[in-house]
Amino acid sequence: MESAALVAPVTALEFAGDVLLAGTGPEVVAFQLSGGGPAAAAGRRSVLCEATVQGLRAESGGGAAVRVVVFGSRCLAVLTVRRVGPGGGARLAACGGGAARELGARVWEARWAAGGRLALALGGGTVGLYEWRSGGSWLQRTSCSGAGALRCAVLAGTGWTRLALAAGTAMGVVVVWRAAEAGAPRRRLRGHRGAVLALCYAAPRGLLVSASEDRSVRLWAVGELGGGDGDGDKESSCLLVCYGHGSRVAAVALRGPLPVSVGEDGACLEWDGCGGVGRARRGHRGALRALALRPAGGCLATGGDDGGVRLWRPQQAPPVAAALGAPGRPRAVLLAGPRRVLLLDEAGGLAAYEGATGRWVPVLPLAAGGSRGMLAAIPLPGADEALCALGCGDGRLLLFALGRSSDATALRLFEGGVRGLSWAPRPGQPCDATALMVSGPDGEMLWLDVVHRPGQAPRVRLMGRYLLPPCRQRWHTCATFLPQGGLLVCGDRRGSLLLFPCSSSLGRAVESTSIANGGIEPVQEGSDSKWEPSCLLHRRHLPLEAPLSVLFGLHGKTGVTSVTCHGGYIYSTGRDGVYRQLHLQAQQLEVLRKHRPCKGLQWIEELRFTMDGDLLVLGFHADNFVVWSSRTGENLHCVPCGGGHRSWSYWSNSSAEAFAFIKCGDVMLYHCEAKPREQQVLLASLHGREITCVRRLGTVEVPGHSPVNVFVTGSEDTTACILVLSEPSRTAVPLIRLSDHISSVRALALVSPAGPGDEGFSNKGLSALLFSAGGRAQIECYRLLCAGDPASKSAVTCHVVHLASHRLDEHWERKKNRHKLVKMDPETRYMSLSVVPGTGTKQLPTSWKFLAAACSDGSVRVFGLLEAARKLLLVAESFHHQRCVLKVEAFLYTGAGGERRYLLCSAATDGSIAFWDITGPIEDAADALHQAEGEMQPLALGIPLLTVMAHSCGVNSLHIQERPEGQYLVASGSDDGSIHICLLEVTLGEGSAESHLRILERVARPCAHAAHVTGIRLLRHNLLLSASVDQRLTLWHWALGKLEALSTTFFHVPDLAELDCWEVAEASGELRYYCVLCGQGLEMLHSVPLPTPQSEAPQ
Repeated sequence: MESAALVAPVTALEFAGDVLLAGTGPEVVAFQLSGGGPAAAAGRRSVLCEATVQGLRAESGGGAAVRVVVFGSRCLAVLTVRRVGPGGGARLAACGGGAARELGARVWEARWAAGGRLALALGGGTVGLYEWRSGGSWLQRTSCSGAGALRCAVLAGTGWTRLALAAGTAMGVVVVWRAAEAGAPRRRLRGHRGAVLALCYAAPRGLLVSASEDRSVRLWAVGELGGGDGDGDKESSCLLVCYGHGSRVAAVALRGPLPVSVGEDGACLEWDGCGGVGRARRGHRGALRALALRPAGGCLATGGDDGGVRLWRPQQAPPVAAALGAPGRPRAVLLAGPRRVLLLDEAGGLAAYEGATGRWVPVLPLAAGGSRGMLAAIPLPGADEALCALGCGDGRLLLFALGRSSDATALRLFEGGVRGLSWAPRPGQPCDATALMVSGPDGEMLWLDVVHRPGQAPRVRLMGRYLLPPCRQRWHTCATFLPQGGLLVCGDRRGSLLLFPCSSSLGRAVESTSIANGGIEPVQEGSDSKWEPSCLLHRRHLPLEAPLSVLFGLHGKTGVTSVTCHGGYIYSTGRDGVYRQLHLQAQQLEVLRKHRPCKGLQWIEELRFTMDGDLLVLGFHADNFVVWSSRTGENLHCVPCGGGHRSWSYWSNSSAEAFAFIKCGDVMLYHCEAKPREQQVLLASLHGREITCVRRLGTVEVPGHSPVNVFVTGSEDTTACILVLSEPSRTAVPLIRLSDHISSVRALALVSPAGPGDEGFSNKGLSALLFSAGGRAQIECYRLLCAGDPASKSAVTCHVVHLASHRLDEHWERKKNRHKLVKMDPETRYMSLSVVPGTGTKQLPTSWKFLAAACSDGSVRVFGLLEAARKLLLVAESFHHQRCVLKVEAFLYTGAGGERRYLLCSAATDGSIAFWDITGPIEDAADALHQAEGEMQPLALGIPLLTVMAHSCGVNSLHIQERPEGQYLVASGSDDGSIHICLLEVTLGEGSAESHLRILERVARPCAHAAHVTGIRLLRHNLLLSASVDQRLTLWHWALGKLEALSTTFFHVPDLAELDCWEVAEASGELRYYCVLCGQGLEMLHSVPLPTPQSEAPQ
């Protein structure tokens, strides 16, 4: 097997001129930084074979070629980084024979010495000069005594007489030796209360910075490293003690005299001169492991367990909001430009703040807006002007251009106050016209078309009347017209989403133009008689439209904040901290997914889709207004404003961004000029913690591209990810993240449509049902559709529809007489999932699909899914195993007469494998669900037909392969490293429908691996593939009662959790097997075309 693609934690970073090098697994990836544009991947090379890159050290000095030493574990290699062409990328080439050299001990540090040699620090305190050319040889070597167990090291000096070693120990002490006098340490720097994990030394300043697992960073003044005599407490002083990380500190560097550190809390912190956090950078999805500073330009690079690499460009400190000195007691603020603020005071007066002059200018006289006024504005095209709407507490509406407030249109709309006021973009309308939605006190919403021409007062047409559903807070908060035409979507203060027809109102509005036009007299203080009452009197000519579709309380009781359309979908946001993706199905709103973009964002106000494909989320995190980037996972802006309950306004364009809010009785303005993003993602993040499960969705054919493999992964970070693994670039590109789980995702199952008649079938790409399950006894179900898109970076687009979910605690709350039962364990986890094949066909009364789950509370449970009704129900269960069930696998037996039996195999922690016939429970459940319309009490699964003690401890992998004549091959792997294979025969009793199972042959291979066997797959031609935590992938051949190893391959994913396999037919007719492995990373491997074995196992 050969590696085809790899995603591994980033463990080392180094700048080599204008190239950034990253170590991920055994590979080194190069990114070109020059050229004035964004950095881009320039090359990739596997260097250390079976070791993980732990360090990269570039030789000082410029030039077209830079040598870099790569080390990890006991291996070492030297690369040359060459520029290709004047503005080309970088090329990685091996030096010194190309192969990595294995030394006798772990390499902790390497440094370039005089003459192009290497100074090395090895395990046990060994320091030496190494000649890496001509096969490699030691020139000088010595052992530094009194060190103890080392955890990190740093070297200083270029010659043997000046060479010094500083090492961090497991006891929390930094020990310093001079290589020429290595008998005893020269200094001991004490202060850390945990193992020292990272060191960095700046020779020109004589500063040493250390990082520890006690979460602290310490800065030491040491002068020349290795100089002086006596104890380090007298000659070295601790200048700074920095606490701020939430977990262990993994890497440190020095920027000038101050330290920079990264930790397992995912934060990159720059420290100030007092030991406090000067700047915090976040964006990675997991722990950080590597840090590098670029001397020229001040760029900073970080990498971590999520497999991502990010480049941080230097930025100035963010601006601070300034008080504008409001002329009255502010009630509402609104931004009409980057430095133009509108203020509506409690007395009803309207004033504008002009940033150019720094003064407030009156716009409308006092009491013009009433005591409970509302303000809305929209920019006018082609001019630095805004069209304003002012709703009053007595039902009046005032429309005017900001620069000509004297030419205003005044209307009386309601007998009560205006409760809701918002502009609604409408596709296809003229550039001088816009739609305004106004809500009154009785749930009536009016659609007004407002036309503005320069030098004239705005003209108004009443286009439609709509009735909102009854509720306590009965007014709209936002609205938008759908691109399909004839439909209007709006959100209300109750949190509901409403769909209204608007095409039928257009004809009536034309006939009512003369009736609905308002007056255009100038507005003067106290001139109530000037208000045109025709809109109030004649709006009855238009009927009240009822909603076509209502999603009541979709965003909770706190209200919908925005509705927008993008890419053929509808997006709604609310104060519940989530946004939802919807689409239109037969003039009904249907929720596809709900997204919680980031942890702690309690209030989402708006979504903005950028031209470069990023999604910006505007909302509130505690008492801060934030603009959060979905692409980089960081806050682009964070403004302390006291929360969103006060009036505020955000404005942005390509040149500037502004945020205005009310605080302490004054108007505050935050203004920021547009600038390039501080953060650039060089390698996309995958998962922040261990990947626990993986499934291959399939291959998508894209014109102009090689076939693209699409996978689904689940992780301990509570997310599932749909991604593309690219063989040419050997990288992963995430498509969509699913974040509905509240605990870890431990199991996945896929169901693909059998053909055009099956539910969910699509000829536009890959279509499948996805089940994900894990902690807190939670199962989620989705419908996936992946199709080719040559214009996108990944060449694939993916659409997800959330169908159903199930949690045992919610199921428990619905039980009758539950006080008489033993309550379910809230910590129950689903360990494995398997879809029962053949249950979606017409042989059952309804199109229910059934899913088997292995549970940590000792039960085997069966669930039923009705996709059309979006129901996922528990239909049967059994606690036969009485201990944690680790694996479950369902299979189908079809008799000679076409009769079907649904069989299930389950494996537990005691090494037993049980075989069940679940045909009866499934058929009974299908009948009960059909009669009870989707509600039932769980049935009993009964007892197993057969139990096999296959292993001495837990079964961590299980796979079943169907063979001819009702036979099945069952393979399993265990915690004890053994593999067990049995040949199972299924028959039906004469005159009855009972199933009979018989073991024909059993083969066991003890100690097949040196650690847990966590992945196993049966292939064609009696081939078996097994993978273990020992990072060995072994191909076996089963024949004549024996299991023979054909080949063993080392893979680069530690803590292997699972594997998945598939086969690809070559043009020559031979088969090539592919597999994907997950754990602390993700790797795809493929085999060379294998010849068909001559011997087959006996049947």
